[in-house]
Amino acid sequence: MGVLLEALLIILWMQLTWVSGQQLNQSPQSVSVQEGEDVSMNCNSSSTLSTFLWYKQDVGEGLVLLIALYKIGEWTRNGKLAAQIARTRKDSFLNISVSEPKDAGTYFCAGQHSAPQT
Repeated sequence: MGVLLEALLIILWMQLTWVSGQQLNQSPQSVSVQEGEDVSMNCNSSSTLSTFLWYKQDVGEGLVLLIALYKIGEWTRNGKLAAQIARTRKDSFLNISVSEPKDAGTYFCAGQHSAPQT
């Protein structure tokens, strides 16, 4: 009889990020999930943004861009990752389906405003 080991994944991320003087809040601040579970994260801006970016950082490594979002309401997929910008352009959501140990790490959201028209 085999023994089934369930890995506990811990996904951490920075609580606050600043973009051009605007505050981004990420929630939850940290989450622990069992292997195979889905994970959802939220990023909220104090002002409207034209672009949201989701990054992952493993211990001792640099940031890796996971998904760049430009269109409101549309889900963007990258493998088992899915992300969306809310219609208000103040929120973005990142979902990881069927989590596995390699998904453990620190996740960051960032954003930018549209460049002014000249």
